[in-house]
Amino acid sequence: MYARRRRRYFTLMVICLVLFVSAWAFVRLWSVPAAIGMCVVAMVIPPLAAIVGNRRESDDRWWDEPSDDAPPRDGNGRG
Repeated sequence: MYARRRRRYFTLMVICLVLFVSAWAFVRLWSVPAAIGMCVVAMVIPPLAAIVGNRRESDDRWWDEPSDDAPPRDGNGRG
């Protein structure tokens, strides 16, 4: 579960780096507007990668969920 999210995050970040580096390494030699467009796309990817990397999946347990072996809590918030 965490490995899957981590893999998605790093895949998006690698795509971002490839777009940015290739835009200014060799695409700018043919078309500056295309290089700028590639950088704009690369600029949008990191926030999306953070969202994808932190999105909760159906089989994830989070810090605020009680574990299966925890005793039931009463109405006062005590165990």
